[in-house]
Amino acid sequence: MDYYIERAEELFAAYQAVAPEAVHSAWLHLLPTQPGLACDIGAGSGRDARWLASLGWNVTAVEPSDKLRQLGASHTTAQRCSPGSVTWLDDTLPELKRLRSLDQRFQLILISAVWMHLPPTQHERAMRIVSDLLTPGGILVISLRIGEDKEQRFHPVTAQQLQNLAQGRALAPKVYQRQPDLTRPSIEWDCLAFVLPDDGSGSLPLLRNIIVNDNKSASYKLGLLRALIRIAEGTPGMVTRRDEAWVEIPFGLVALYWLKMYMPLVLKHNLIQTPTADHANQKGYGWASSHFYKLHTLSPYDLRVGATFDAETAASLIAALKDICRNIEAMPVKYITYPGQAKQVFESNRLGGRFAKGAWQCNKQTLSEFGTFRVPACLWQTFSQHACWLEPAILSEWTRLMRSWSMHYDPGVYERALQWNEDRRDTAEVRNRIAAMQRVGRDVSCVWSHKHLGPDRYAVDHCFPWARWLNNDLWNLVPAAEAINSAKGDKLPSALLLENSKELILDWWNEAYLSDQKFSERFLIEAEAALPLVSQQSTVGDIFAAMQHQRAKLKASQQLAEWSFS
Repeated sequence: MDYYIERAEELFAAYQAVAPEAVHSAWLHLLPTQPGLACDIGAGSGRDARWLASLGWNVTAVEPSDKLRQLGASHTTAQRCSPGSVTWLDDTLPELKRLRSLDQRFQLILISAVWMHLPPTQHERAMRIVSDLLTPGGILVISLRIGEDKEQRFHPVTAQQLQNLAQGRALAPKVYQRQPDLTRPSIEWDCLAFVLPDDGSGSLPLLRNIIVNDNKSASYKLGLLRALIRIAEGTPGMVTRRDEAWVEIPFGLVALYWLKMYMPLVLKHNLIQTPTADHANQKGYGWASSHFYKLHTLSPYDLRVGATFDAETAASLIAALKDICRNIEAMPVKYITYPGQAKQVFESNRLGGRFAKGAWQCNKQTLSEFGTFRVPACLWQTFSQHACWLEPAILSEWTRLMRSWSMHYDPGVYERALQWNEDRRDTAEVRNRIAAMQRVGRDVSCVWSHKHLGPDRYAVDHCFPWARWLNNDLWNLVPAAEAINSAKGDKLPSALLLENSKELILDWWNEAYLSDQKFSERFLIEAEAALPLVSQQSTVGDIFAAMQHQRAKLKASQQLAEWSFS
């Protein structure tokens, strides 16, 4: 701080000499047309606060340096003709105690040339506090200094570290741009802008309250939210009923996803999920009876919609799913309520009927026999639309919760244990199918280039990239030339390309899957689960139309780069 006290007037003049429109050009397009409340943290000379006020914003300028704050206040006070206003406050990151005591939420928070002053140990707390000061739809802008630091006044920072922190607070990235300093050639700036998404229903603030602020004595609330988010994003076809108020899904599906999450945590990584857990004696979880522990040989990939289990495994699996449904109803469903109310957010109707003995297939009908689970329609839409932003926030809080208990583990184990292993990237089965078709003289073509594929000179492409959407379903696996598959990489096929490839994709589905009893039932079950508007009665044309809808959804929700073959 001495540096800024001793050189306050020099710095004031230097800051004022640079036009704010040039400094902040990377994110100006995000500014809403209707000004509101803004907060300039580390406001310095007041240059940016004055500029925002000139645009109509009412600005709280936070500056801990007395001298700079006095100079800045004098400067902005002299500009009373501005349509907005500037109010100064003596406060500092990370705590921002005085700012928080104002009980205001801001449409814009600007932290320009400040973040690198904070020690890395304070970054997580600072992000947590700052993100809580945003309104839904609010914009957070942070700039990072990159380059020489002769006086060693700054801590090292990277854009990736900042992005990870923002992601953990469910902030959606909107801008990342490196810019040269306008006056010093040895310095550059990374400008990053994030938005706290607002779906208009109030769902995101509710979810953030449950994730971040709600009292938790176990990971069950987080587990239920993560399961529902994964179902909404990955298996929208499993919805059994919906109206304006509610979306219903099979209770057994919720239990299945619960099982997929907790099996690795408990059985593989031995991470307790409640402080009272006793893994050595298989005690401490209301949902984990002896049936759960009998499933230790299964992988999360085995627990997928469309899988069939022998009689012995089916008996243990069905019993385990029943236990999980009972516990979900008694614990997280009961205790996830609207803020300040006793009203439960979710509703469940658990059925306790008998299941026939013998082999059992996991599908929409059989999972519905466990009962129904109801999600508010606005929440379901939020789960589906913002899954890629919500899940990192859940995982961040889940890790923080586990670290708060008495058992401590290697820090790296948390990330490994919480990885989603819904499926595995395995194209061997489809490669073998292509080879078998070629051996009997059937023509197989690249769906993107329309060119004939020779033996052993082809790739199996995930039409919707695996890196962005973990789906290994048959309908999503298509033949492609090796070079074209490499060029496509992790990009999403453009709408025009997908339409131009329709006939080849439909021919591939018919020839490779639907003409073979081994694949046909699985193909339809997987398509029904993963794609919207698909049923067991759907034609391949219906499934392709649903695929187009899903492409548009992935493009909008994840802002994926598109690819067009040429």
